[in-house]
Amino acid sequence: MIGPSGAGAPPPQQVGRDGAPLVKLAFTEEQEELRRSVRRFLDDTSPMAEVRRLMDTDDGWDRAVWRAMAEQVGLQGIHVPEALGGAGLGHVELGVVLEELGRSLACLPYFSTVALAVNALLASGDERAQGELLPRLASGEATGTLAVLEAPGSWDLDALATRARRDGDGWVVDGAKAFVVDGHTADVLLVAARSPGGLSVFAVEGGGAGVERVPVPQLDQTRKLARVELAGAPATLVGEEGSAAMWLPRALDLAATALAMEQVGGARRCLDMTVAYAKERHQFGRAIGSFQAIKHRCADMLLRVESARAAAYYAAWAAAEDAEELPAVASLARAYCSEAYSWVAGETIQVHGGIGFTWEHDAHLYFKRAKASELLLGDPAHHREQMLRRIGV
Repeated sequence: MIGPSGAGAPPPQQVGRDGAPLVKLAFTEEQEELRRSVRRFLDDTSPMAEVRRLMDTDDGWDRAVWRAMAEQVGLQGIHVPEALGGAGLGHVELGVVLEELGRSLACLPYFSTVALAVNALLASGDERAQGELLPRLASGEATGTLAVLEAPGSWDLDALATRARRDGDGWVVDGAKAFVVDGHTADVLLVAARSPGGLSVFAVEGGGAGVERVPVPQLDQTRKLARVELAGAPATLVGEEGSAAMWLPRALDLAATALAMEQVGGARRCLDMTVAYAKERHQFGRAIGSFQAIKHRCADMLLRVESARAAAYYAAWAAAEDAEELPAVASLARAYCSEAYSWVAGETIQVHGGIGFTWEHDAHLYFKRAKASELLLGDPAHHREQMLRRIGV
């Protein structure tokens, strides 16, 4: 299990001449041990052969592995408060876990449950909803997801068409959500909808009445998506009615930061595969890594990966410190990491040559994850525009 609350937290920040904090992108020994533990677990439970097997199944993940992740390493509750069954760590530690998950392409509903649902519940400030749902999610008993996007594909929260209405002492929700991550199996759906009081979020049981979930084809077979149709589905309000306009954008910023970390892990794995192949593949009696053109490609890949890592971990630090700049740096990290991952994954295929285009090689799995993740939570153009708006440009 992960250590006690506060273990591995970033060291106190030093201040520069202008009074701004100096952020050190160096990990503590506790954070490095967390990384090693997560990598060992994923190497044992999610080798590429298992990834390929699971991506061809209907559910797309193994419940036994999900339970083991909770019981053996406690990753589902890594940044959930200890009082609610979690480890009480922070977003930097969450970033370490997501980077390793991105490296392995593990077929698990971790991003949907932790980066989407748990972050949304924490951002809501609703102690009742947190007390009811977070222990279930942190223990691995249940999975969750956040359903915001609708058929038009716009991330404009003011344009949502899903509606919630009172039904006796409770609520029911009507509408349809598109491209819901792991929506076909999630036990808890956090649904963004318009209520008479304004934008709100409602908890809906995935297997409850009035809920129809239809898996949809996707480019990235390692991450399942679904269309969720709600017809008078019983729901429980999360937060105050109409308050989601205040906290849902923060939940999406935390999710964007988490996705950037996952993209860094995938990009780094692509770089490692490319360098290893460049050392092993020989042409004209020499390893191809000795050719200047290949050296330049690998150097450019390293530059993109390290720049992406710096951007992603700065956003994770901003989330951990609840810094005012989080909205801007979350969008910056998402835009840069999305494009960096796609570019690096493409270069991986190019350096591998003919074998890189085959189904048997793993390069295409990372390329598909990169291209699919580029659109998840908004494409790079959306996030660049959002970043500029948030810094007042």
